[in-house]
Amino acid sequence: MEIHIEKNADELGKHAASLIADLLNITIKERGEARILLSTGASQFSTINALINKDIDWEKVEMFHLDEYIGLDENHPASFRRYLMARFVSKVNLKNAYLVDGNGNIEENIKKLTENLNLKPIDIGVIGIGENGHIAFNDPPADFDTNESYKIVELDNKCKMQQVGEGWFEDINNNVPATILKSHPKWTLFLDEESASLVKDII
Repeated sequence: MEIHIEKNADELGKHAASLIADLLNITIKERGEARILLSTGASQFSTINALINKDIDWEKVEMFHLDEYIGLDENHPASFRRYLMARFVSKVNLKNAYLVDGNGNIEENIKKLTENLNLKPIDIGVIGIGENGHIAFNDPPADFDTNESYKIVELDNKCKMQQVGEGWFEDINNNVPATILKSHPKWTLFLDEESASLVKDII
């Protein structure tokens, strides 16, 4: 694990976007294409804003989206599809963009998305960690044993921990879903100074 602490969200976004761009370009050079997984949320604004301005051959990049509310129209202000279309997909010329459709036949939508996702590994995941330690809609207690790439979940109604705060650096624990990242051999955590101050005794 690498930890980067930046002065503010803009600096964090620029640094994260530079790392993402470098990794995408290396992957494209080595394999001729790359696959990226993107999440949504205010914590991603600065990273996505910086990323779209990087020198990347986007026509060789496939993007997958993490989650969506069931029954929410893609034009609704809270739609994650709308978020990614407005802030990312419409700004770069991707090879493919696979968005989660929360309308219609949900099981069929999940099946198609999973088939496309499972064709090849994801090269880079750009995700945020929520107030209760969630990643996407993997709220506590998370099922770390599932083999499903996408599934329908019920959301946790209470945010019991500060983002990146209490319990984040403990052992892998399904009550803090983000701790599963510790099992991945290579991941990087970007924090602004305010977030880092919550975990200063640990990092």
